[in-house]
Amino acid sequence: MRRIPVMSSVMTPFPFYVEPGDSLRWARELMAEHQVRHLPVLEDHALVGILTDRDIKRALDPDLGLPPKEELFVRDVYVPQPYVVDSATPLDGVLEHMATHHFGSALVTKRGRLVGIFTTMDACRRYCEHLRKLSAPRSGDDVA
Repeated sequence: MRRIPVMSSVMTPFPFYVEPGDSLRWARELMAEHQVRHLPVLEDHALVGILTDRDIKRALDPDLGLPPKEELFVRDVYVPQPYVVDSATPLDGVLEHMATHHFGSALVTKRGRLVGIFTTMDACRRYCEHLRKLSAPRSGDDVA
């Protein structure tokens, strides 16, 4: 009987992160450079929130009347109290919670320290691997 994987086996380890005093412009560049959509926010090595590409897009919306993008910092737009799970948490509960609450990511900690991130893209990759294992090609299955 197979066991449900835990977060440490499915997360992206050592995620890129930003600090509250970092400029929003720099955070956006970091996301683009590394092709990520979520950045944990750390302050003095403590996890304080999450910044997403959606948060940045919303903050740069001229209709909101926020200061110019050159004057915006991570602290102005990040979401405090992100969804945080321990590295030993089973994947099924995390997936259910993310789907129920419409979360795009879970920050993964071990002994209170950030060790990884799990996003909907990680979930898609994991599900794809699972489906491929379930439907391994059989001999004689040729595509015409």
